[in-house]
Amino acid sequence: MILPKVRDPRFVTIRRGGTLTDSDHHLLALWAASCAEHVLHLFESAHPDDPRPRQAIEHVRAWVRGEVKMMESRAAGGHAMGAARDKGGAAGHAAYAAGQAGAVAHVAAHELGAAAYAIKAARAAAPDGEAEAAGRLECQWQRDLLPEAIRELVLDDQQLRNDICWSVFNR
Repeated sequence: MILPKVRDPRFVTIRRGGTLTDSDHHLLALWAASCAEHVLHLFESAHPDDPRPRQAIEHVRAWVRGEVKMMESRAAGGHAMGAARDKGGAAGHAAYAAGQAGAVAHVAAHELGAAAYAIKAARAAAPDGEAEAAGRLECQWQRDLLPEAIRELVLDDQQLRNDICWSVFNR
């Protein structure tokens, strides 16, 4: 599970009663897409004929540009998670990261799922004895990529949800 039992109003759009602006929602989606894309090669090298994870990343970016509806991005995210279900290790985690990224258009709090699964993918792909270091490097890469406008929000979210995200955001 990556979502909290109680929704954080900072990840609910203003029009739905929260405090999240559309521009910050878009930044969260783009950041999640970048996190997922960073490890996508781990899926594509093992399953080159399955386009679903890449399509989820493309759809959430298209949603940000206003080219597809939220439901299309969410559906593409679901298809990417379907691609992950029977896969293990790095490939499966990478596909789940893409699926979570696609779902950010629907629920902004999926941004952390994309990041967490990407870290799990990096750990799973690392040579024996190097998984923790690979996870820390991936986490730092993600943090370095954060736009200033959402940096504090995401870092706080990492602290709050670290326990339900497999403790991948330990500092």
